[in-house]
Amino acid sequence: MGNTHTHQSVIRIKHGWFVGAETEVRPSRRLTDAELMEFCAENPELRVEMDKTGKLIIMPPVDYDGGIAESKAHGYLFMWWQQHQKGQTFSPTAGFKLPDKSVRSADGAWASDEKIAAITPAQRKKFAPLVPDFVIEIRSSSDRIGKLKKKMTDTWLANGVRLAWLLDPKAKKAYVYRPGQPVEELNGFDHTLFGEDVCPGFELDLRKLL
Repeated sequence: MGNTHTHQSVIRIKHGWFVGAETEVRPSRRLTDAELMEFCAENPELRVEMDKTGKLIIMPPVDYDGGIAESKAHGYLFMWWQQHQKGQTFSPTAGFKLPDKSVRSADGAWASDEKIAAITPAQRKKFAPLVPDFVIEIRSSSDRIGKLKKKMTDTWLANGVRLAWLLDPKAKKAYVYRPGQPVEELNGFDHTLFGEDVCPGFELDLRKLL
């Protein structure tokens, strides 16, 4: 890439500076979308996002339990989509270019037909300028809950997401975020979450994630 500072940071990460937890790297200048896509392609084992200030957020692969929970949550969302054929679901590898100029991913996401129709063929080959209507985030052992909570409010809700779930299988807690409302905190995974008016008919029995 054209950014020497960023390239050197990646080399350090690959040779031991990266210890299995989220790492933040601030390039000497903000990366273009093309540069960020190249960075991701060069480091396929990592999940890379960019916050609204241009800082890169680099995450390791999730642990065994986290991988299972992510797979199940996205799988149940996809099965709901198969039944209803409305909008589009996205996997954890999809990056969304949000109005605040950040590029973010979620462990599961869904967007309405209206939003999907607004994406041009050219935009489909990039980080699409798309705010999902619904997102799911799963906490893995390497995730700090405080940072995830901040992402839910300062990134997802602040950019227009209509319903967001933060699921913590380790602590057996779930947090439901809705615009303009207090966070709903559920203790224990003996609950079922509902897609409400955003994803009508979608239900997730949290016990199925364990």
